[in-house]
Amino acid sequence: MDLPPGWHLSIEDRPSPAARNRLGRELGKHNRPHLHNPKWQWLGVFVREPDGNIAAGLAGSTYGDWLFVHDLWVRADLRRRGIGQELLRLAEVRARERGCHSAWLDTFSFQAPEFYPKFGYREFGRLDYPPDQQRIFFQKRLIPEG
Repeated sequence: MDLPPGWHLSIEDRPSPAARNRLGRELGKHNRPHLHNPKWQWLGVFVREPDGNIAAGLAGSTYGDWLFVHDLWVRADLRRRGIGQELLRLAEVRARERGCHSAWLDTFSFQAPEFYPKFGYREFGRLDYPPDQQRIFFQKRLIPEG
């Protein structure tokens, strides 16, 4: 590696929010001319108890006309009531409102990979990760192609 004089390479286990944000901003600048919709936005759908505590939720983002589901969780005593399905449905609705045509998510084999195909998600990849488990990647078309 050839760096200018006085520059150095660092490995950081806890990069600052400012450092992470800088990378995101710079990559966004580079990507902007290549994407139809380069606006990046958070998206959250939550079930809250009367005191405001989260009992279930989905956290994701939209970028480049895609919905990215980062986390989907339903507290154990609330599972099998359609809550996860509704969180996913509402995130997809909001993503469509933002112009998204597709959704992407991943899950582990010890979580609930059988959940997503019920709602139109198609597996497109699988990795052995962590050992003795798998990380499974899904996508779904949110609007008809055309």
